[in-house]
Amino acid sequence: MSKQARIVPVILSGGAGTRLWPASREAYPKQFLPLLGERSTFEETLARVGDRAIFADPVIVTGEDFRFLVADQLARAGTPGRIVLEPMRRDSGPAIAVAAELVAAADPDAVMLVLAADHLVTDAAAFAATAEAGLAVAEAGALVTFGIRPTHPATGYGYIRPGDVMDGRVRMVAAFKEKPDEETAKTFLAEGYLWNSGNFLFRADVFLAELARFEPEIAGAAKAVAASMSVDQAGSITFERIDREAFAASPAKSVDYAVMERTDRAAVIEADYAWSDLGSWDALWEASPKDGHGNAARGAVSLADTRNSYVSSDEVHTAVIGLDDVVVVATKDAVLVAGRQVAGELKTLVQDLRAGDAQRRRLAEEHRKVLRPWGSYESVDRGERFQVKRIVVKPGARLSLQKHFHRAEHWIVVKGTATVEVDEVTRIVRENENVYIPLGAWHRLANEGKIPLELIEVQSGSYLGEDDIVRSQDDYKRV
Repeated sequence: MSKQARIVPVILSGGAGTRLWPASREAYPKQFLPLLGERSTFEETLARVGDRAIFADPVIVTGEDFRFLVADQLARAGTPGRIVLEPMRRDSGPAIAVAAELVAAADPDAVMLVLAADHLVTDAAAFAATAEAGLAVAEAGALVTFGIRPTHPATGYGYIRPGDVMDGRVRMVAAFKEKPDEETAKTFLAEGYLWNSGNFLFRADVFLAELARFEPEIAGAAKAVAASMSVDQAGSITFERIDREAFAASPAKSVDYAVMERTDRAAVIEADYAWSDLGSWDALWEASPKDGHGNAARGAVSLADTRNSYVSSDEVHTAVIGLDDVVVVATKDAVLVAGRQVAGELKTLVQDLRAGDAQRRRLAEEHRKVLRPWGSYESVDRGERFQVKRIVVKPGARLSLQKHFHRAEHWIVVKGTATVEVDEVTRIVRENENVYIPLGAWHRLANEGKIPLELIEVQSGSYLGEDDIVRSQDDYKRV
């Protein structure tokens, strides 16, 4: 491996941010959404570290619920990578510690590039050049963070006061500063402070040594995790699982509090590209292309006498007239209308939804269209004792062998050809044909064709919840 290729990207993609609700939800968070352009921010992050003359294959640390989203988007990007599954969220410190143990075990001299999966970087070439510019200092033992030159006195970011020059564009960190109020942020801008982007470059062994110095419990748990990893094979996809008990022994703490704000090895390199963490609708408005009135529009949208607003609609045509500085986001099952700067209030709203009844909780946790490793399903209609779904199964995929205690199902194929097993009897169901699944029958659905299989499912029974599923066999290890 060349010197440059020892930069191993570690992409943290386990967060479930709600500050972009209703587009971003617990089961399908913002890093996997195409918020700007056709690719998600996770796919854009993969592309930024795609030059194999500089970067090794990435290590992706994510959650159990997102494992197939990560695998699908890795495959779509044509990028190989290690997928490491956290059994629970313990903040960035423990996640990076486990990745550092795995990277150091494969290459003791490796330099890690730690990235968040949900950040926007406008210039991939400048990003790669910044990583290369910090490499020598990182190899010499510095823990390098990427600082962003502020464009305005932001109160939602932490700041860095640069110190003495170390090498070229790299300087010592004189101080880390917490998120300021607006007046303090203006002072920081005047004094040359940088935004703390939360992206880091350092040797895995150096980081682990500093972690052991300041947070021995996190370091010990990471070492125990690395020694107890298990491999889970789901078809052609390999997942590396973190042991739950070993990981739970680690305190939950951010990498900033655990190491970066306490070490005397912290350095900062000023990035020369535009950056955003896309942490609010206002930030997404800032990053989006705009019309002559300052409006950013996405999807089926009409605007009149409206300025400096962000309007997005998935399907329903959305018209906004006579409003300024607003966010209007229409999805298939929820609509948000708010002032642009509502990050705190939006978080409270989502917390209220989670504390509500089952229908309100669903609005916080998942979209009407729910992704599954085999495809997707979408609720079309629902009554007291029935539900209608549209189901799409990928070519070559199949659902688990399962049964239900409280509902029967009726499937009508509208596209493709289904292979259906009901109580050990298999039949082929073609377009415009149907099959009935009695309550309590073991059944399985497969798409052995070359095109997506689409069908309408009518459920009827006394209970229609997704937890009324008993699996006996499953290609995706969900039994």
